[in-house]
Amino acid sequence: DKRMAQQDIQGSIAHATMLCKIGVLTESERDLILRGLNQISDEIKRGNFEWSIQQEDVHMNIEARLTNLIGIAGKKLHTGRSRNDQVATDIRLYLRDEIDVIQKELKRLQLAILDLAQQHTDTIMPGFTHLQVAQPIVFGHHLMAWFEMLNRDADRLRDCAKRLNVLPLGAAALAGTSYPIDRHYSAELLGFSSPTANSLDSVSDRDFAIEFTATASILMMHLSRFSEELILWASAQFGFIDIPDAFCTGSSIMPQKKNPDVPELVRGKSGRVTGHLMSLLMLMKSQPLAYNKDNQEDKEPLFDTVDTLLNCLRAYADMVPHLIANKENMYRAAKQGFATATDLADYLVRKGLAFRDAHEIVGLAVRLGVETERDLSELTLSELQTFSPLIGEEVFDILSLEGSVAARSHVGGTAPEQVRKAISTARQYLPKSR
Repeated sequence: DKRMAQQDIQGSIAHATMLCKIGVLTESERDLILRGLNQISDEIKRGNFEWSIQQEDVHMNIEARLTNLIGIAGKKLHTGRSRNDQVATDIRLYLRDEIDVIQKELKRLQLAILDLAQQHTDTIMPGFTHLQVAQPIVFGHHLMAWFEMLNRDADRLRDCAKRLNVLPLGAAALAGTSYPIDRHYSAELLGFSSPTANSLDSVSDRDFAIEFTATASILMMHLSRFSEELILWASAQFGFIDIPDAFCTGSSIMPQKKNPDVPELVRGKSGRVTGHLMSLLMLMKSQPLAYNKDNQEDKEPLFDTVDTLLNCLRAYADMVPHLIANKENMYRAAKQGFATATDLADYLVRKGLAFRDAHEIVGLAVRLGVETERDLSELTLSELQTFSPLIGEEVFDILSLEGSVAARSHVGGTAPEQVRKAISTARQYLPKSR
């Protein structure tokens, strides 16, 4: 738990300041404590602080060093608090700081996606359902789907940060303290929105850690889905994208191989974070109020979730700007699987045919295409008219891939114009949301 040392010192500085305000410490004692804590902070940053397992934890290591530096005044710092409310405060301070860093990396990834989408508002590719070619879309539209997933993650992080930003300090061991502490003042000093409302809950609550890990699990699930698509797209069978060598490795035995290591590793690490969520839920599920030593097990899954999430976001934010789209392969794939079949059905409906009848007619046209190994757009007008006399020459405008994507020009649609608008809206939203 020594990674929370700076937060522990930050909380102690606020606590000493508050104790002086209520008259428990003199100003000279407060100043002595603050000087000692700042010196310890510098020692830890320089890496020459001597940690001792005999002192049990980060709190006692710092307090013992403080007493060694300044004498009896150091022993007065713990007045009106317990390690129970102290550690609950430290974890909240730590996680609040880490969420700020995570949000910055998430925004960097979102901006990289927007930049890549901007380059490909006209790049046609197949859209899939059941991993079968369904309808043509533009690559930028697919990337913006990723962006929307991450936007929800960003909202969840902000919401999580808001809920954890209450101060447990002052709850002491479980019942509060008999000293006339000013918890609102302590909360103000530490940038918390308010003190917690119940001392029992304050020292035993780890909901904020579970909520963060749940949010991280969803975010990692999204990154895993991105990874799966990148892995498929980079394969010879798809050939949609090229991932730069810096994010891949070769095979130890097959010289032609280029393995998409970063997407594969991120996909694997999503399970690791989900496992941490399960660990925290199981840790808390049977604990009576208030604090129990079980809670010492909360830090490893929480710390590793933070590290894993940050590393994955950084890797993706570095990788996405360098992805190369193979436009010709994407376009060729979109022409397979009769991706404009729905467009032909919609065309017949606009001509006055019932949709179910139009659906049956298109099915017959697709069968001819399968038998003759031609796309719908490659059938002749006379061949199409054998299925319905309603079909006219203008049908080829909507059977083209370009016509298909352009026709879906509404909010959320894949038309290049709408994708450009979506990117512009997203760019305006991002600065306001951080």
